[in-house]
Amino acid sequence: MKFTLNLKNSYSYIYLTLSLIVSFWIISIFEIVARSSNAVSFFSTAVSLCYKLLNDFWTGSIIGLLFLPLYLGSVYIKEPVGEVVIKILFSLLILVQFSLVKYSLTTLINLGADILGYSMEDMYITVTASESLSFLYFVPYFMLPMLYLGINKVSVKYIGNRQIYIASAALLIIFGSIKLFTPEMSEALHQNKIYFFTKDIIRFENEKKVTNATNLFYQKEYPLVQPFKSSKDVLSPFFEIQEEKPNIVLIIVEGLGAEFIGNNALRGFTPFLDSLIPKSLYWENFVSNTGRTFGVIPSLLGSLPYGEKGFLEINPLPSHVSLISILKANGYTTSYFSGEESSFDRKINFLEYNKIDNVVDINKFGKGYVKTKENSGGFSWGYPDAEIFRKTLADVDEKKLPRLDIIMTLTNHEPFDFPSKNVYLKKVDRIVDSNKNLGVSADQIRMNKDIYSCLLYTDNSIKDFMEAYSKRPEYKNTIFIITGDHRLIPISQKDKLARFHVPLFIFSPMLKKAERFKSISSHWDITPSLVSFLMNNYTFDKIKKTTWMSQGLDTARQFRNIHQIPLMRSKGSVNDFIYKEYLYSDGEVFKIDENFELNEIDDESILQTITDSLRESKRLSAYLTKKNKIIPNALNVYTRPAFKFSKEELLTINKLTKGLILDDCFLVARQLAFNKEREKARLLCNYILNELPNYGDVRTLKARTLAWDGDYAKAETELLDVVKRTPYYEDSYVALMDVYWWSDQNSKAIAIAKLALKNEIKNPELRVKLAQAYKRMNAILKAEKIMDSIIKKYPKNKEYPKIKKSFKE
Repeated sequence: MKFTLNLKNSYSYIYLTLSLIVSFWIISIFEIVARSSNAVSFFSTAVSLCYKLLNDFWTGSIIGLLFLPLYLGSVYIKEPVGEVVIKILFSLLILVQFSLVKYSLTTLINLGADILGYSMEDMYITVTASESLSFLYFVPYFMLPMLYLGINKVSVKYIGNRQIYIASAALLIIFGSIKLFTPEMSEALHQNKIYFFTKDIIRFENEKKVTNATNLFYQKEYPLVQPFKSSKDVLSPFFEIQEEKPNIVLIIVEGLGAEFIGNNALRGFTPFLDSLIPKSLYWENFVSNTGRTFGVIPSLLGSLPYGEKGFLEINPLPSHVSLISILKANGYTTSYFSGEESSFDRKINFLEYNKIDNVVDINKFGKGYVKTKENSGGFSWGYPDAEIFRKTLADVDEKKLPRLDIIMTLTNHEPFDFPSKNVYLKKVDRIVDSNKNLGVSADQIRMNKDIYSCLLYTDNSIKDFMEAYSKRPEYKNTIFIITGDHRLIPISQKDKLARFHVPLFIFSPMLKKAERFKSISSHWDITPSLVSFLMNNYTFDKIKKTTWMSQGLDTARQFRNIHQIPLMRSKGSVNDFIYKEYLYSDGEVFKIDENFELNEIDDESILQTITDSLRESKRLSAYLTKKNKIIPNALNVYTRPAFKFSKEELLTINKLTKGLILDDCFLVARQLAFNKEREKARLLCNYILNELPNYGDVRTLKARTLAWDGDYAKAETELLDVVKRTPYYEDSYVALMDVYWWSDQNSKAIAIAKLALKNEIKNPELRVKLAQAYKRMNAILKAEKIMDSIIKKYPKNKEYPKIKKSFKE
């Protein structure tokens, strides 16, 4: 009897499942309409819609089968419960599908295993950078569940039980037949977003099992170790070698794809960079190793393996060397300049591991620099490109030669905003109206007007920087290297290689001649070639062995590829591979021609060879990073060892932080400090700082606990580090004033207070402590004068007159 009842209820379940599928279809139609505004042809739009509807049907059907036992079990317990549970679960799945579609519309890629490589804070920053979180943003999240319930109610009312069975069977037969004869519908672009998300995470977890550290062994313990001479000096034939070591300026341009340069398809909006091509060494078929910014620093500066989710995500970092550490060991002043927070993507961890001298990020700009305005959600990435270059020029005056200056731009990224944007929007209009040689239509450009205006702005910012630098005395002995981190995402890509295709310029007054190269190289090749060039031509402490992932730039003028280049599209996803003149991507193989265009081929033997090579490259990357086998410790004399916790400390940390984000860990540490459990508080602080070295609140708390325990020297060191990292953060100055008071170092207290005031720290408590320091040094008149100014500004504060009166006691 109960079983018969469940059969009757199966009608309800079919209605619920088909309503889910229809809801998926509506979301897909929304996605297609949104994409069609990006100048996609009607035929392509129609085909894509058909494929998406088919894939939505199969995903919905699979979901229906997976949840059927839960439904039947719930009905068996109590009849109405099953329907309520499924309605809630399917409504949540619809919201997940819509969220994944929104992500795809912004990034032009599906979200998959890369979600495992980002913290909640990183994801929040990325989303708020691209979207304004207003009330309207959340309206669909209320409407879609109501839409699903409405579809279900209408279908139950107007479609009979028999018709629903017949319709379901017909759809299964028709859609099943179509799927058999249209393999292209399985492409990521057409897949249901929940299906892709789930499948990609399963793939990632399966690959983790295959590359488990316990299963990884190599006959050669350190496979990358090679004699120094294996990286040939291919650059010196192009340079006039000077006696002094050259300065290196490395400009990493956010979103600069090769499609925007020279005579390529999206040309016309980088006039200055275009003008550098005939004056530079220029690689036109150059690639980034990753499809997002997270990979450019370790690939370009260290020729390092990816690891599981990107090299920077490994904690602690494996032993390695980089361009930074090698040049610093040879007398270079090393600096990194960016307008964003350097802790994003854990860049600061890499930079500090390699003992970089100076890091200038969002925390160090100060007065006189214009920040990109916040969007309606209150988010700003930081300082725009012109300000980054202006800050660089201001700061390098104080740095001794020779220098390595790494500059990372920011503006050419969502939300594509910057000061004086209207000026550049008008420039886009003028270019469109006057230039008949553009590679795409005027309508396509106007649809992405914000992006093209950003390109013009960034290009002009580089031009202004280069012109200003050319007036400096060290210009004649400087090498400029300019490349993109990856091709920007929001403009549709012509093929699967476009995301990685970036330009590489090497420009210098020292060049004997300019040259263009059609040979393929990648970010992995820059540091090997640069180190080889410098060590073979200048007074350097020679390294006997190298540990690069690639052997250097190919300077062949004709098209060829001598490298094997795995490409990490997003964190956790290495499904693209350049092998000889072929690109492997998600199971498909394409032939690359000399114009860097792709043509799909069907060759099982090539597919097998490339698949085997890609599998081996993943295995090698896992072995190197999981077993810390990049470089033997005996060879690594350059870098700072990563901080390691003992087993006992890790047990304590895990117990105290289980389920907590880092901000919550800080609150726990603060409470421990207040409870006089200061060693535990410092342990938690060290744990947080190991992840976020720039976290000023945490380092200040650690310093205060040291001071409370009477260790004033260590407390001072920590607080001065905070001041160096974040010179406009007031709490560190106040804490330092206390440390100097308690340790009877009044002259230091006065000096640090003056620095705080110079940096426009306006906390009145700081000025009070300055007055008290003067009083302790018997400079009563100065102390009273400061207190008078404070009392005048804060006349309602009753404590300040008492403090002044105490000076006479």
